[in-house]
Amino acid sequence: MEKLSSSEELYQHQSGSGIDIPSATLNKVGASFRSRGRRRKRSFQTAESRATWSGFRWNSEDASTSGQHDELRLISSLFALTGDSAHNQAMVHWSGQNSSVILMLTKYFDFSLGSVTESSLWRSTDYGTTYEKLNEKVGPKTILSYLYVSPNNKRKIMLLTDPEVESSLLISLDEGASYQRYQLAFDILSLLFHPEQEDWILAYSHDQKLYVSVEFGRRWQLVHESVVPNRFYWSKLGLDKEPGMIHLETSVSDRRSQYITCKLQNCSEVNKGRPFPGFISPDSLVVQDQYVFIQVPMGGRPVHYVSYKRNAFLPMKLPKYILPKDLQIISTDDNQVVAAVQDWHQNDSYNLYMSEARGLFFTLALENIVSSGGPEGNIMIDLYEVAGIKGVFLSNKVVEGQVKTFITYNKGRDWHLLQAPTTDLKGTRLYCVQPYCSLHLHLHVSDNPYTSGNIVSKESAPGIIVASGTIGPELTAYNVSIFITSDAGNTWREVFEEEYSVLFLNQGGALVAIRHTPLPIRHIWLSFDEGKRWNKYSFTPSPLYVDGVLGEPGEDTLIMIIFGHFSHRSEWQLVKIDFKAIFNRRCNPDDYQTWQLHNDGKVCIMGVKRIFQNLKPDTRCVKTKDQYISQMSDSCPCTEADFECDYGFERQSDGRCTPVFWFVPSSVAKDCTTGDSILNTTGYRKALSNNCTAVTLGKYSPRSQRCPRQAPRGLQLVTSEGTLTATMGDNITFLVFLDESDGSTTSITLDFGDGTAMSYANISSIEDGVKHIYNKVGIYRVAATALNSLGSERVLLYLHVTCLLEQVQLSAPSVVVRNEAVNLSTVLKPSYVGTVTYYWWFNNHTEPVMTLVGGMSFTFSKEGTHTVTVQVSVGNTVLQDKITVAVYEHFKSHVLAFSSNLEAFNPGVAEWRQDISRVVKDSMVQVTGISGEQLLVSVLPGLPTAAEFCIVPGKRSTEGRMDGKVTHLEQLSLVLLSALNQDLIQFTLRPGVQINVYATRLSPAPIMDTSESGHNGATVIMLVSAVFVGLAVFVIYKFKRKIPGINIHTNEREKQQEVIPSVVSIAVPNPEGDMVSTLEHLDTGPDARGIGKVSFIKRTVTDK
Repeated sequence: MEKLSSSEELYQHQSGSGIDIPSATLNKVGASFRSRGRRRKRSFQTAESRATWSGFRWNSEDASTSGQHDELRLISSLFALTGDSAHNQAMVHWSGQNSSVILMLTKYFDFSLGSVTESSLWRSTDYGTTYEKLNEKVGPKTILSYLYVSPNNKRKIMLLTDPEVESSLLISLDEGASYQRYQLAFDILSLLFHPEQEDWILAYSHDQKLYVSVEFGRRWQLVHESVVPNRFYWSKLGLDKEPGMIHLETSVSDRRSQYITCKLQNCSEVNKGRPFPGFISPDSLVVQDQYVFIQVPMGGRPVHYVSYKRNAFLPMKLPKYILPKDLQIISTDDNQVVAAVQDWHQNDSYNLYMSEARGLFFTLALENIVSSGGPEGNIMIDLYEVAGIKGVFLSNKVVEGQVKTFITYNKGRDWHLLQAPTTDLKGTRLYCVQPYCSLHLHLHVSDNPYTSGNIVSKESAPGIIVASGTIGPELTAYNVSIFITSDAGNTWREVFEEEYSVLFLNQGGALVAIRHTPLPIRHIWLSFDEGKRWNKYSFTPSPLYVDGVLGEPGEDTLIMIIFGHFSHRSEWQLVKIDFKAIFNRRCNPDDYQTWQLHNDGKVCIMGVKRIFQNLKPDTRCVKTKDQYISQMSDSCPCTEADFECDYGFERQSDGRCTPVFWFVPSSVAKDCTTGDSILNTTGYRKALSNNCTAVTLGKYSPRSQRCPRQAPRGLQLVTSEGTLTATMGDNITFLVFLDESDGSTTSITLDFGDGTAMSYANISSIEDGVKHIYNKVGIYRVAATALNSLGSERVLLYLHVTCLLEQVQLSAPSVVVRNEAVNLSTVLKPSYVGTVTYYWWFNNHTEPVMTLVGGMSFTFSKEGTHTVTVQVSVGNTVLQDKITVAVYEHFKSHVLAFSSNLEAFNPGVAEWRQDISRVVKDSMVQVTGISGEQLLVSVLPGLPTAAEFCIVPGKRSTEGRMDGKVTHLEQLSLVLLSALNQDLIQFTLRPGVQINVYATRLSPAPIMDTSESGHNGATVIMLVSAVFVGLAVFVIYKFKRKIPGINIHTNEREKQQEVIPSVVSIAVPNPEGDMVSTLEHLDTGPDARGIGKVSFIKRTVTDK
């Protein structure tokens, strides 16, 4: 599978801008061809696809050539891309496969704008000797940003325009000779070509949508929205049900994703597949060869699952007590999973693990491999697979604080240090004794075929590895030299001391080196004996600042192109070098010699003896493609070296594999069926890619044994989401795992805790999980029972089922007395949502008070205004409400009621209650003249609508006798009650809707309706009406009042405590419409005295 984000052949570098340019873009700068080593994303690198290599440090260009031949000239040609001097980036595609066509897209990328503002398209049909500018063919005003090529048909080219100007594609079916424009309805971020179907493409857009085209981009169809970046894959023939299937990860929320499969052109809900029941961790789906990997959070820890050959997902078994912080899939070659795991105690290193065929059971291969962060946020791991020879890896490992390079020839079973060269570049003998001194290599490789890496090997040149490194006790970044091995790492030679790029020419029959320098150059170096001697060649008459090098893909020709410029402001200069003149004939069998792969003298490696062919030194013949694939193998009898420790075992110093303390060797897998036979481990397993000839090795071979009958053990019950919470009405999936038992005869029973249970004949029938829906909130005890004739095992899971919390209302008196406990309560909507946790904050306290009930008692010790905040947590939902409480030493309060027509307009929201409180307070202040700072009004939650008013001490009354303050508050309270009793407090809610406010003796607690059908306040309203009638009779009797407009007298001695001061011009509407009754002004200050009567004086109001 090939995932591309730009063209197949790209290069980049930049000049001090500090901006990371998208990978594989060639940049023209006023510097040199510099090393920019980058490792492959997801931390693993195979080298067979690399076209170039660099990153070397040499001395001077001439210092290493003493005794060499005189300077030789190469056949070359120079072409300038006239008019593109301002362009600072280029993308190059060479079709290869004996094609003479080269495409080059140059552009000016404005770093301040972050976009392309100019572009030119060039095409060569003579291997780069001349180029034609195609701007007129694609449109003179068209700005091109990317170039893509079908990996299955190099003749099919796709150009992407800059979306800032227009969003369209230019498609060519003839290697770029002609183009057809197609408009796009979306902006392409990346493309994924099908590995076999040349016209099938997946396109990922900037807004996380995935599109598909089966016509090489001429038409597009939306596949799915909310797709996770880089988490979409084509199906694999022979494994997936349909060739046109797509695997993708979709984002559900910030913490949850889902793995689904879709048909190519029909991704409806009906046609979606969900191979894993439930949600997975974001950015965790990996589909690679026969394996599918996902990660699921369970109990705060990540659990990694694998599906082998698209079967049911099973947990990956790392050694017990390995608690991975991160897991990277390194390789799935040879029917084996190689994974790098960062354990809980590691920060800058990973451990390497190898699996058996199913990818389930992993054993340790190497500890403490160096890791670092990549330029795109990815993890880079110092592990390099040598191309051309299976099983050979290099890795940098941390040993007692030092980084050292190790090599393995049997895919991780055995590792050892690299042997340093015996002499340096000048022939001086080196004394380097292991383990105190060895050769250490930088293992950074480049994703980009034109940028520089630190190590390179080629499939076409098995055994040759070129790398930069140091000799000593550890790897360092200084005093770096260049080393070459011709026998796959057994012996090494130092070849240069300055920084160069090295390329493979003639199928590895020759090596080309280009110097890295801030100065222009005109020479390259060639070696025909695997780097032992180098010849100096001139490739251009004038020195050139080199920006990049391009060798033809597949190396079927002997042509190389060097990109550069003569000055910082000149056009791109393309130098074509033809090496044909150096090679005078085709190779014949007499030109080859053989060499045998060995590991420190041992020739049986991975169960075989391998013999390779390479050209004899200084042979200058042209190799053909079928000549370098020459390898002879003889099998070896199996020995101890061909076996690695099995899962649950570890190797001792004497080479034996013994059980780890936590492993029980007698345990039997759940898929062992009574009556059948299985091969039970003896602690050893043969490496999957090992081809040794089997002999009788009882110590290492697994033993056949009958599946014993045993009681179930290791029963596990989890939800597919790995959580202990669920939402009412959702379809919850329970997963059941059984470590040991006869899976075929062990029944499984699931009791869901709500009165329902399900039984299954065996565990294999519920590999996809068991689904269940809860219709009520609560805490349910879910029980799983495994049972057979020998015993049973039972596990419990307590599941909290909640429903969505919609609203929280915090209730408390608006005014409270200092140092007296006040009750705080909450009302939830809906009223019962499941397990709830309450967090209470008072004022600016940083630590909350936590309760499991919706109410608490609190005492305020200081006068003033206090803020109370409550947060209610239900499942993954947290809502809060906040109120303000005024605290005084003493105050007067009374409950208010409203005319019944207000109920129809009560929406039950806090903002509405605040507005009504403000309107009522304004009316009271206007009618009575009481200061607004002394009057507080709070409309209470619930129905029927009720309120409470409080009269608090004013600022002027903070001093003086306590009894005087209390008397004054009582006087103000009576004034306000008098106005309420006379229906003088009212407001207009909307035109035609007048609301009256009354005083009532009901409890200030709100009356809430708890029925599900809605509010039912008819009974309460009738009760309030009866109270109003009784209150009216009481007032008339108590105060002996007459009809408004008639004087009322009271006995001062008898009712001194009920004296009511006159109010400030309280206007009483006259029923006849032409008269207004008022109460004359009386001082309402704290020193006022009662007069024993209230006078109502009629006044005539003349209409004007």
